[in-house]
Amino acid sequence: MPLSEHEQRLLEQMERALSADDPKFANAMRGSRHGRAARRRLVIGVAAVVVGLVLLVVGASTSKIWLGAGGFIVMLAGAIWAFSPARGTAVRPDGQPGAGSAPRPPRPGRSRRGGSFMERMEQRWDRRRGQW
Repeated sequence: MPLSEHEQRLLEQMERALSADDPKFANAMRGSRHGRAARRRLVIGVAAVVVGLVLLVVGASTSKIWLGAGGFIVMLAGAIWAFSPARGTAVRPDGQPGAGSAPRPPRPGRSRRGGSFMERMEQRWDRRRGQW
């Protein structure tokens, strides 16, 4: 049963009030396109895994190695498709950059003294050789 015009106006007014009061919560409850895209990728990937499994079993039961190998490849591709992030998802729904989108700042307490890793290793080696 559709909402009346008055109910729709009330709902829109409540949504605006919620967005003004707590924008982070409102954004999380709105349901982003990222969530729908991730669900779609998961469903397609699981379907590909099931199809690949069927092909693998049929290939093994009919002694057609090429069909079983193809089924395995379809299963593997489906699993990779389902669990890998989509392109362009470098921003999380809360607006912060996602993993791998920008270099991380150095951890506090750790400094890059002495140059690169190899230079530090050479310095340590030289100090050891000097002790003997």
